[in-house]
Amino acid sequence: MTSIATTSPVLAAGAVCWRIVNGKVRILLVHRAQRKDISLPKGKVDPGETLPQTAVREIAEETGLVVALGAPLGQVEYTIPSGREKVVYYWSAEVDGHAIEAARFVPNAEIAALEWVSIKKARTLLTYPHDVEIVDAFSARIKSDRARTFAIIVVRHGKAVPPEVWDGPDATRPLLARGTAQSASIALGLAAYRPVKVISSTATRCIATVAPLARVTGLEIQEYEGISQDAYELGGSTVAELVGRKIRKRKTVVLCSHGPVIPEIIIEIARATNTPATPEFRSLGTLDTGEFSVLHFSIEQPRSGIVAMETHSPTSD
Repeated sequence: MTSIATTSPVLAAGAVCWRIVNGKVRILLVHRAQRKDISLPKGKVDPGETLPQTAVREIAEETGLVVALGAPLGQVEYTIPSGREKVVYYWSAEVDGHAIEAARFVPNAEIAALEWVSIKKARTLLTYPHDVEIVDAFSARIKSDRARTFAIIVVRHGKAVPPEVWDGPDATRPLLARGTAQSASIALGLAAYRPVKVISSTATRCIATVAPLARVTGLEIQEYEGISQDAYELGGSTVAELVGRKIRKRKTVVLCSHGPVIPEIIIEIARATNTPATPEFRSLGTLDTGEFSVLHFSIEQPRSGIVAMETHSPTSD
């Protein structure tokens, strides 16, 4: 899926928030006061937001929960009363005890109540069939033991000063104003997955691209020569080593690299997770400047192939 700022159709994003209570899966439903219905938490995209950013913001506003997005569950399309089409994108989002304790929900004019229910009960309570479809997709993940996931997020650096006009080493080329804007616009979208590490090529343009992400998350940027363009061109890249190590860790990480290097990263991820390198999978490595691909894998079965994949674009372009 790609984040595209548009006015038609209406875009929205949300999640199936879930947790384990006494060994049983419970998902969160919201009772909407004005509409007098029961649905999954979601809301419309604000100008300048990526879809993942919207999902996290809307869940926080409606429920008080600060969540990390898991794998996408799909999208639903329907016509709203105004006659416009609406497209809602959904992710899964496991909620831990700390998030529950920190949440401060107060019934309001929009959301009258929250309710944690079983998947079976959710199917009977939800007002709209399209919400039930999303719950069914989540249920399939639970049954296959692929609901708990981690992600490898691959980012291409923002638009940089062209090499033909830069009087200095290629690795020192800075971002253009457009690249700086791209980097700022994707920061909260990347943060929506709650990465535990931010790893960048040693090139100035890559470090600058993830600097806004580092600021909003408080994470330090770890510079890694092995995914730089210089190392790639000189035959010294260590992509396979880095990818293998991160897959074994089973923690969400961000890797910021270059156009020629990213396809190699994608192929090494396929090898490390037993994912068929189909054309669709390889397309995750064909990124424009400032774009990022998110590859989700099962924590319990990281070598069982990809669970879901998505690509997002900066909203500043």
